[in-house]
Amino acid sequence: NVFRKKMKRVFQKIQPLFDFLAAFRRGFPSRKLFVVGITGTSGKTITVDLAHRVLEQTNQKVASISSVKIKIEDSEISVGSDLIKQGSFFLQKFLQTALRAGCKYAIIEVAPQEDIYKFINFDVAVLTNSSQDLFLGQPSGQILRLFKQTKGTHIINMDDKNAGYLLQTLSKEKIGYSILENSSAEVSKVVGAKNAQDLLKGLYFEINNVEFNLNLTGLFNIYNALGAICVGLSQELSLQECKKALENVEGIPGRLENIYLGPFRAVIDYAFTPDHLKQTYEVLTKQLELPASKLICVLGACGERYQRERKILGQIAGQYCQEIIITNEDPYNERPQAIIDQVALDAGDRAIKIIDRREAINKALSLANEGDIIAITGKGSEPFIHIENGKKISWDDRRVVKEEAKALGIALAPKEEEKEVPDGKKALSHEMQRLQKYRDAHWR
Repeated sequence: NVFRKKMKRVFQKIQPLFDFLAAFRRGFPSRKLFVVGITGTSGKTITVDLAHRVLEQTNQKVASISSVKIKIEDSEISVGSDLIKQGSFFLQKFLQTALRAGCKYAIIEVAPQEDIYKFINFDVAVLTNSSQDLFLGQPSGQILRLFKQTKGTHIINMDDKNAGYLLQTLSKEKIGYSILENSSAEVSKVVGAKNAQDLLKGLYFEINNVEFNLNLTGLFNIYNALGAICVGLSQELSLQECKKALENVEGIPGRLENIYLGPFRAVIDYAFTPDHLKQTYEVLTKQLELPASKLICVLGACGERYQRERKILGQIAGQYCQEIIITNEDPYNERPQAIIDQVALDAGDRAIKIIDRREAINKALSLANEGDIIAITGKGSEPFIHIENGKKISWDDRRVVKEEAKALGIALAPKEEEKEVPDGKKALSHEMQRLQKYRDAHWR
């Protein structure tokens, strides 16, 4: 552990050199693209997806990379959250691929805990939201670095408690967005959502008398939509064009994703922070249809990070869930049972500890009755479980739910037909498959 820490400090000191070499090797592709960076504690992935759809209304080619997928034009590949952490060589390769495909726009999910974004020319920076630990009471962290690095347009959630820090950074233009009618003299305009409502079957809000009806749930997704709308407005799109793009959205993989199982359903969500988990449980609690319906929760915590939040995750589960199953998530080099015990500390007497995640999901399915909702959080659409020494186990919560449901004799919804790739897109699709396999260590 001591050796590992020393090596980490060494690599941190020489990281800027690798960042420069990565950009140099690919010809500094961001200089020839309009790059949007989207950062925050949560909501980044959804906002990237929504912003991609909005910018498509410019009739220009768009590329985006998030912890769920890489999308270039209308070709996409599903990935895991570790892909966004592959480093600057991978990120510059993505930008080069987007440039060669003829894209004008590139949208990047900027992970607050990563520092691999040097030598990328960001034109727009977007803040979804931030938790106090990212700033520790003062302006610090990758969120602030992104905004200092971006000299063009800053788009800021005015309802966020740390908005004031970012308003002090220099930029040509500042755009705010809000549900609570917050404003500031530092912003050129504020995009405010009026009459914001979560109608269970979708979201409703108004901007300047333009009505938006989204096929998403949770008021937090209104903030994500507002961030994407501001990106569109910064490119001179109209509210009507933004409305057209957003109202076609049917959902985001691994984000409040429903799997219908006979008389009840499972919901897969990436929520792993206390704020996000609470929001997810609040949304699902409102959706319980019968007086006797239960919220059955399967959760865990990630290893080697956010240790002080594990107890809080258990407290939140104890507050909202009628059945609680605490299980393994991504232990990395920590002992899985130790993590589970920390989460369970304040979860209450209802909490069951099952270290095998598949077994935990099976248990949740066996407890479900008509009208119940099973919330499986922490992984979303991630394709791996991360264990010790950098090893990974192939995994997908959605697949495991279906497999265990079948084993228990629970009916599944019919499969959707796979879409064929048009002939004209096969070359790009092939290039994206190569991009998916690309890793920094290869330096190809």
